[in-house]
Amino acid sequence: MSDELDQWLLDQFSYKGRRVLVTGASRGIGQALALGFARAGAELVVAARTETALNDTLDQIGALGGTARGIAFDQTDAGAIGPALAEIGPVDVLVNNAGTEEVRPALEVDEALWDKIADTNLKGAFFVAQAAAKGMAAQGGGSIINLASLTSFVGVPTAVPYTASKSGILGMTRALAAEWAPLRIRVNAIAPGYFRTDLTEVFYQNKAWVQAMTESVPMGRLGELQDLVGAALFLGGRASAYVTGQCLTIDGGNLAAI
Repeated sequence: MSDELDQWLLDQFSYKGRRVLVTGASRGIGQALALGFARAGAELVVAARTETALNDTLDQIGALGGTARGIAFDQTDAGAIGPALAEIGPVDVLVNNAGTEEVRPALEVDEALWDKIADTNLKGAFFVAQAAAKGMAAQGGGSIINLASLTSFVGVPTAVPYTASKSGILGMTRALAAEWAPLRIRVNAIAPGYFRTDLTEVFYQNKAWVQAMTESVPMGRLGELQDLVGAALFLGGRASAYVTGQCLTIDGGNLAAI
């Protein structure tokens, strides 16, 4: 029985023989998720705006004994996404992670900032999902994991474009899940709470903010990047075969306590 159980667990969470594409994989959440899938045996394709930005991620995957290649494209250029993904061929899992943010009061937001954030976080994410889904449909299915946010559910001052884009990600996840289910393509999302990355570093420099946010989290701490890996492995793999259109919030209970 023990051997059978071990094999069953391995089948549920192993990515051996499966290709996983992670966008925005040069640092932060994207890098952590790429390394998590590499540890689970996946063949990785990691993406960023430039291939040189991926050197550290590729080196770390190699040190784990994993297999990976890097590709470069600008997610704000919808016309560049399809050819870039066509070059690598079909993938089994897409982690749609690339994004950007800039804190600015709403009265000072201009069109350039709005377009930069919306084009990267929402428009770009859609066209990456679309391009990946074409390959998935041709091979009989796949899994897409979009990166949502707590701002998909609540408003955050000085983050209106980001909040709008991440609210859109949640709606897009549900709509694509409904449309692509007959193609055997599952579409889900994860919504991180407060995690320290390059995008959020400006907040972490404020000790009063860190203390206040920590106190608002029922589990009594802010997130660590490894806290996201298990959820992504679950949503991308066989263990979640009947799960689609869902958003898993990973926030230590913060949203539940608001």
